[in-house]
Amino acid sequence: MNRRVGSEQPDEHDELEQHLATKLNVPLDWPEDGALTASHVAAIAAATTCDTAYNHAANGHLIDLFAALPLPGTAEGKDFWERIRDAGGSAAWNIHPANMGGPFFDRIHNGNEGGIASRVLSFLGELTPAQRTHVAEAIGSALDHGTVGVNGQYGGELWLRDAEMSAWRVVLASRREFETAEDRERFFEAWRRA
Repeated sequence: MNRRVGSEQPDEHDELEQHLATKLNVPLDWPEDGALTASHVAAIAAATTCDTAYNHAANGHLIDLFAALPLPGTAEGKDFWERIRDAGGSAAWNIHPANMGGPFFDRIHNGNEGGIASRVLSFLGELTPAQRTHVAEAIGSALDHGTVGVNGQYGGELWLRDAEMSAWRVVLASRREFETAEDRERFFEAWRRA
């Protein structure tokens, strides 16, 4: 029986517990008479991922967004990134492969979780409305309609909005690294008294 503190329905197992039981064939009370059961491990895993899941998922999504664009080093990519540079002006250097290339995307695996997100937000924050429209047109013209289902300016606008929100989620989640338990308790206490 699952008796998690704060659970509205203590007799029901959450998704992670159900996954352990059904997909991995792990009884939730295993090992019997053990101090740490599979159910406990599920609760620990869920608590651990709460702070990092959005950050990792949003970073992965940013990589997917860039992967939908023409690759640097190809003829198509060279033309595309020149159009982005022309459309976005100096703001485009935040994401241009000549400035951001090399192992920049690889650094996500080494803990530089906010690096790409910060560059994307700087890029978008520095664009004028007219530049943003031209960048959206350039991106939309490069998107494969057969793969993503949209192209043109609308597809580019979707790409930009998605990149902006994904980058924002990474940056917002990474602020938790600097938050202490006392900061968190101060937050809850302030809202309790509001």
